[in-house]
Amino acid sequence: MEKLLSGTLAIDLGNTNTVVAFQEQKEINPYLVEIPNITSSPGVIPTAVWFDEYSKIIKIGINALKMREESNSDLFFHSNFKRLIGNPIENINQKNILKPSECGEIFFKSLWASIPKNYQVKRLVLTAPIDTYKGYREWLINLCGEISVEDIALVDEPTAASLGINVPFGSKIMTIDIGGSTIDMNIVKIEGGEGKSSPIAELLKFKGNDVSLISKQKIRCAEIISKTGSKIGGKDIDQWIVDYFIPDNKYPINLLRAEEIKCKLSSYAIKNENKYPTKLLTEGYKEKDFYLSKEMLEKIIIDNNLLKHLNSLLKDLLNEARGKFCTIDDLSGIILVGGGTQIPLIKEWITKKIPKIPIKSPPPIESIALGALAMTPGVKIKDILNKGLLIRLLNKREQKHFWHPIFCKGQTWPTEAPFKLILQASKNNQTIFEIIIGETKKEREYDVIFENGLPKLAEVQSEEKIIKWDKKPLKIEIKNKSNLGENTLKLFFKITTKAELLVNCFDIKDQFLGEYNLGSIY
Repeated sequence: MEKLLSGTLAIDLGNTNTVVAFQEQKEINPYLVEIPNITSSPGVIPTAVWFDEYSKIIKIGINALKMREESNSDLFFHSNFKRLIGNPIENINQKNILKPSECGEIFFKSLWASIPKNYQVKRLVLTAPIDTYKGYREWLINLCGEISVEDIALVDEPTAASLGINVPFGSKIMTIDIGGSTIDMNIVKIEGGEGKSSPIAELLKFKGNDVSLISKQKIRCAEIISKTGSKIGGKDIDQWIVDYFIPDNKYPINLLRAEEIKCKLSSYAIKNENKYPTKLLTEGYKEKDFYLSKEMLEKIIIDNNLLKHLNSLLKDLLNEARGKFCTIDDLSGIILVGGGTQIPLIKEWITKKIPKIPIKSPPPIESIALGALAMTPGVKIKDILNKGLLIRLLNKREQKHFWHPIFCKGQTWPTEAPFKLILQASKNNQTIFEIIIGETKKEREYDVIFENGLPKLAEVQSEEKIIKWDKKPLKIEIKNKSNLGENTLKLFFKITTKAELLVNCFDIKDQFLGEYNLGSIY
């Protein structure tokens, strides 16, 4: 009898490959799920559907790929549909009998039904493309209504990809994704950073109930700064390899064999000049050995102008980013995603084009699914602050007080990580520090002026009004006197599940001075 496994399942539906990963409740490390006759390798499923409505035949993954040589494949074989879901702009192949959303639904339901029975899925986490997030999310919500799992969460792909490479929240990153059918480049800003909470997964379903409309965790995905792309990808490189040897190729299986030799030659362990055999079918269905080296593969890629094409895409990406005041120097890293980015020539190209920014290359296919799992170990409904919380500080240069934000309106609570603040002495020989908290008004007041008797918003709006808490200020006493401008206290603020604002106090030498409850945020 197979061991029962209980935990979280992640499904990253990709345009070329879909990845399925699982994390047990009491285990730290996730792993990829193998499904017989569907996965091409553990956890990796070709995103393809064979759907013959008349004979009621449905195949997905590897089984669907095997049907590509059938005479009616133009009607029944579907691939490259994920990028069209929620995207009303691109044209749809009218030959296929299914719409992209219908392909996605059949693929997803067949995949879900094929998950091995010993997996007890307590939570399902899904990923969504950032450029069509809204439409794709709506499609998923309709689909998830029929999925029998208690909790379903949604994560945007760039944020999930960034999780595995330790990019600080709030960072700007460039992602280059060369998949089987497309090249996608984008520069995004990851949620979070100083004064803001870290990214969270959005709940679609919680404890069996649809919370997509009432959840307070609304769309909080990475912010797109610039993006570009094209319908060129790894399959085109496979085609170029076959054309190099057999210009009038008639056999689709040759493309699969070209992909295999391409992947082999993408290893850094292989020397440039060494030639490796691949068996291709020639006229009359005769098998023949052809030999390809890494050097020859690079020449094929260069001769087909792929590097020039990448240069053009990168130029467009950076130009759009500059229009939004983002330059190369603002990037924290470049993430390479998709099998095509593993080709050494492609890695060398981006390294030479942008030498100053670290290149991050997580596992190219499964990185997004694993990142999605990392974001959802204990996902739960969180509340949203409807006002900002601030602390009163002294501006020693101007010798007057001002309000410094601790938590901003719109952040989630309870907080996952404390907000750190270092306090300086505001006078010489200071031993007592007063912690005074304020909050912004729930509704901001806007200045209205009248022109010709008609109301109109003023161009310059008044500052948000800050109300000092009527609670007794906290007084912290230190042993040694501190002088004007000296760093003296380290404060760590957090909001608890009971809606209480707590602060942990340390002196500058990290000696713990106590935890204090400053009061309820309501």
